[in-house]
Amino acid sequence: MKLTLAYWILLVAFFLPFVAAGVAKAGRRDYDNADPRGWESKLSGHRARAIAAMNNTFESLPFFAAAVIVAHQLGAPQGRLDALAAAWLVLRIVYLWLYVADSATARSIVWLGGLVVTVWIFVLGA
Repeated sequence: MKLTLAYWILLVAFFLPFVAAGVAKAGRRDYDNADPRGWESKLSGHRARAIAAMNNTFESLPFFAAAVIVAHQLGAPQGRLDALAAAWLVLRIVYLWLYVADSATARSIVWLGGLVVTVWIFVLGA
């Protein structure tokens, strides 16, 4: 079996939390690698929201990964699976941006869209 577009998107998705962490750390020289959680707890504003977005992205990844794998195992239509995985990735990127920008309502709507897409992927092969 070859790596499909959905699998490549899954690989890219695993790096999204690190993008959010990079936003939190960008331009800061006081990062404490000996106590990263303590350092994070002192953040505020967009940096604190970037850490929260990172955590939420880590939380969403297992369901998305399972959905992609289950869809492949059930023989879901590849084109549709690829398109939905791409939609999930776009939604999660927008979600990160909205979280950092402090757009709570829009962020929640996009989060819900990502959840709906993940469920859709999961049942695609049924």
